[in-house]
Amino acid sequence: MGGQMGQRCITATAAIMAAALSMPTTLKAQDQPRPAMSCPVDHDQLVDILKKSVKPGGGPSNGGLDNNEWAAVVNRQGIVCAIAYSGSKVDDQWPGSRALAAEKANTANAFSLKDKAMATANLYAGAQPGGILFGATLSNPPSPEVLYGGAPEEFGTAHDPMVGKPVGGVIVFGGGLALYDGNGIAGALGVSGDSSCADHNVAWRVRHLLGLDRVPAGVSPNMKDAIIYDIGPDGKSASGFGHPKCNGKEDQIAVDLGAGVSGNVVR
Repeated sequence: MGGQMGQRCITATAAIMAAALSMPTTLKAQDQPRPAMSCPVDHDQLVDILKKSVKPGGGPSNGGLDNNEWAAVVNRQGIVCAIAYSGSKVDDQWPGSRALAAEKANTANAFSLKDKAMATANLYAGAQPGGILFGATLSNPPSPEVLYGGAPEEFGTAHDPMVGKPVGGVIVFGGGLALYDGNGIAGALGVSGDSSCADHNVAWRVRHLLGLDRVPAGVSPNMKDAIIYDIGPDGKSASGFGHPKCNGKEDQIAVDLGAGVSGNVVR
């Protein structure tokens, strides 16, 4: 009896070892540590430069409400690298703009190529009824689990629960810009917390200070991925890539920055 039980144990052990050895390497790989995520910007860089780019942080006016802002960066794979805010605490800026900033970054990355940048502001006209991108905002819904998961007290910190995850979302108004280093496109930046026109101006400043504005080309005449203010009284864009003006001096500041093109230049 004892001999039979011993033989059964040996047989069972051999079967388990054989199964383990024959396990596909793809399954074994799940247990291996993942390589470090490649990101163009880290959290501390983003916080520092965002603060310098908004009026409440001691920076210049951007023509809108001059609110504090949220900023988000994704890498080329669309994975969130960093989330930051410019105020001293998490509710110094619109809470809802954390999600918008991340979705703007996702959009700018998703619609830009190594040889042509597309700002979220450049998508506005095409996403209207009858436009070439109508319906795009419904094509890639954001993940609620990624946007709202984790501890709220960590939102905007180096340990923001969104970091390391793809967020999704498509936003078709100003505030999202692709990031370009010396090797091409490296991801994208999203900014939110003010008018969409001011968000674009802040994003433009932040990208420049990060040194990630080596944009090769874009849809905006002579300005690469600048915002184009050419929506006419009929609601149509002369270029097909226009964005409406907001209520402040955002358009004037954008032109001065090189971040915008006025309608008369386009026409």
